[in-house]
Amino acid sequence: MKIFELKNLNKEEIQSLAKRPAIDFSNAFGIVKPMLEEIKQNGLFAALAYAKQLDNFSGENILVSEDDFSSAEKNLSSEIKTAIITAAANIRAFHEKQIPNTYEIETMPGVKCSREFRAIDNVGLYIPGGSAILPSTMLMLGIPASIAGCKRVVACSPAKNGKINDALLFAAKICGVKEFYKLGGAQAIALLAYGSKEIKKVDKFFGPGNQFVTAAKLLVSIDVDGCAIDMPAGPSEVLVIADEMANAAFVASDLLSQAEHGADSQVVLLTFSNVFAKSVLVEVDKQLHDLPRKEIAEQSLKNSFILICDNLEEAISFSNNYAPEHLILHLENAENYRNKIKNAGSVFLGKYSPESVGDYASGTNHSLPTYGYAKSFGGVSVESFMKSITFQQLTKEGLQYIAPTVITLAETEMLSAHKNAVTIRPKQ
Repeated sequence: MKIFELKNLNKEEIQSLAKRPAIDFSNAFGIVKPMLEEIKQNGLFAALAYAKQLDNFSGENILVSEDDFSSAEKNLSSEIKTAIITAAANIRAFHEKQIPNTYEIETMPGVKCSREFRAIDNVGLYIPGGSAILPSTMLMLGIPASIAGCKRVVACSPAKNGKINDALLFAAKICGVKEFYKLGGAQAIALLAYGSKEIKKVDKFFGPGNQFVTAAKLLVSIDVDGCAIDMPAGPSEVLVIADEMANAAFVASDLLSQAEHGADSQVVLLTFSNVFAKSVLVEVDKQLHDLPRKEIAEQSLKNSFILICDNLEEAISFSNNYAPEHLILHLENAENYRNKIKNAGSVFLGKYSPESVGDYASGTNHSLPTYGYAKSFGGVSVESFMKSITFQQLTKEGLQYIAPTVITLAETEMLSAHKNAVTIRPKQ
């Protein structure tokens, strides 16, 4: 990790540091767009061809069977099943509080307006399965979909040797997901976004992925024949703000827990002294040595940096500009600074709140905006799987109350039919 001092950087250099190095969308779009077009035209046949070419998928049946679900549960140890069930309970408890409320208001006498929520009927869940298996992501997406009341919840993930990981299938069963396809990458996004003769399309797609999955999601979201998406969620990232009272070993462990996600992940440390920064680097090297995913973490660290700030105000300002997916405040009395955080996917307060707890089991959702999108997106929630509908009902007297306002505005906008729709009614 390179070390920079904020006071030595100009505005352009600071802004450059805030940009992620991982995603070259122009390149990813160029690769993914022809795939989407082919799958849009040729459906399952084309998707299977790409699965065989890119993921070494063999066979023709990509639907997980009931026997596969049963075998997965039998194969898992009680320890793993208990961990998944415990995490699911915490996630469900937190997300059940997110169910939105219907409300009604009389804006004028005889003019009633209300807002109600409906579940999205068909949703697709993408569970990454490249260098790591993520049953936790299944829980993070499947549970809020279940709470929202989505009628059809479809999951997909790349298969290894024609099989989906047992823990992932057990997590899907816990979420009530019965339709699960052994398909990953941009080809999975395309197949479920456009549908085929064999597989019905979804109305909205959820889930993180690599740059090609993210590019595919973005492209289908702007295609009238495609579907909506949750957010642009690419490679994982964490930003840590640590004062000199922080434990260097704790900070290093938090950086590495994100660095091991993938070579294109980025980890950032903001602190206030070179001495502490170097002590963290010593701990990073020490802990890195024993990691099974050492090579992946090393590649991530090459994309990462430490920034020395003069004070906490500078650090928080940079963080809000960077808008991290995960933000960890290794600060004394960290909870005192929560109101200063404007842009972040999820925040972890204090030295006993490692980001990995949020990844798995605290209850908050780990499907979060990356790449600076936390400036305009929040993480996945129950409301993400729903949409609101507004209603209005007027009495004859209510229409008379509001008519002058509507008529004047219609005349101002020179929309005579709008005016007539109001003025014609009292005459009948």
